[in-house]
Amino acid sequence: MNIHFVGIGGIGLSALARFLKHDGHTVSGSDMKASPLTKQLEDEGIKVNIPHDGSAINAQDIIIYSAAVKEDNAELVEANKQQIKTISRKAALPLILGDKKNYCVAGAHGKSTTTAILASILNSSALIGAISKEFDSNFRYVNDLVAFEADESDGSFLLSNPYCAIVTNAEPEHMEYYKHDLKTFQDAYRQFLDIAKVRVINAEDELMAQFSDLEATRLYPSKDIRNISFTLCEGEPYTAFELKDLGEFKVWGFGYHIALDASLAILAALNEMDLQSIKTNIQNYRGIKKRFDIVQRTNGLVVIDDYAHHPTEIKATIKSVSLYSDLKKMNKTVVIWQPHKYSRTIDNLAEFKECFQGVDELIILPVYSAGEKEVKIDFQEEFKRYNPMFAERIVSHNGKVEILSNSGIMKSYEHGLLVGVGAGDITYQLRP
Repeated sequence: MNIHFVGIGGIGLSALARFLKHDGHTVSGSDMKASPLTKQLEDEGIKVNIPHDGSAINAQDIIIYSAAVKEDNAELVEANKQQIKTISRKAALPLILGDKKNYCVAGAHGKSTTTAILASILNSSALIGAISKEFDSNFRYVNDLVAFEADESDGSFLLSNPYCAIVTNAEPEHMEYYKHDLKTFQDAYRQFLDIAKVRVINAEDELMAQFSDLEATRLYPSKDIRNISFTLCEGEPYTAFELKDLGEFKVWGFGYHIALDASLAILAALNEMDLQSIKTNIQNYRGIKKRFDIVQRTNGLVVIDDYAHHPTEIKATIKSVSLYSDLKKMNKTVVIWQPHKYSRTIDNLAEFKECFQGVDELIILPVYSAGEKEVKIDFQEEFKRYNPMFAERIVSHNGKVEILSNSGIMKSYEHGLLVGVGAGDITYQLRP
């Protein structure tokens, strides 16, 4: 088929586009603005129109659009005029994944990391909401065995046809979709587990523990993960741990959460391969971009980019800094936070106000709205305990990071540890 993606520059939709291209379909797409990802898609032979324009619609068989695309989008309007079928990313999942053997990873935190580790272990196809450093993409096509990052934010994980359902945790997030009803949210996870033949869950999670009646492979981290240690091998961070009676494993990255994510992937992979193959293949995992990603390092300055955009994730990132012996020697830790979505910031405001404890300086950028309407939040009052600096944007050079207001440079850093956190365009601002 001839398939066009509206919003193809998104990390999730681009992976689906790449997958369908490898399945033999003709694929094109569009987005609001160009990015390194849209450039990669074009290099792979996918035509990308920038910006959205009705002229991009020319008798395609199907138009697939992202959740951020509105009904009045010029391409959707033109597709309706031409009577071309339009379906959301969510509705497209059965078309894309329906005949595959899918290992689907859901959860509030850690699902990208868990999916990437699982893809490395299984040496499988992969659709991930992040860039795996092993294959430098959010997508890999190997066979019909698929490691898939399932999205609970819009309920689409229920359409992902999981052979194995893996849940890292189920901290309430995206509650606007679930009409702020906890039972509706819990029932969705229950359905996700019910439709899978194999289940691997973090049963230490409060909500997951309520599903103990399901026949599942359960992970109780407090007793099943033991003897965790952190080490640098040729300057690279690794977490070593023992799991159940399976022996010791070593995985790229620092933190207890890395051991947890790896353990879930290991227990899932036991359905496909022997233990020794798992221990060998897990060494292929090299992390994912935007997760504790060191994007600049000089004698006096280290800049880290991390996708953390929820208080729980930000706390884990700050804690990881304390485990990294090379970084503990830096004279100060500065966190640059780009809040992601007004709704998330408001829903978790009390937790955000606590999660930056221990940092030397806090810099707050404007909210990355992700299409939401602006809502007034008094950041100066809410975060006054940190005496934060408010900036419009940052510019990163080799050996220097400049903090800018609309009128010019507010401050320049050439020494210290700078950690950028957020799911918006801060990742591009942090890179030289």
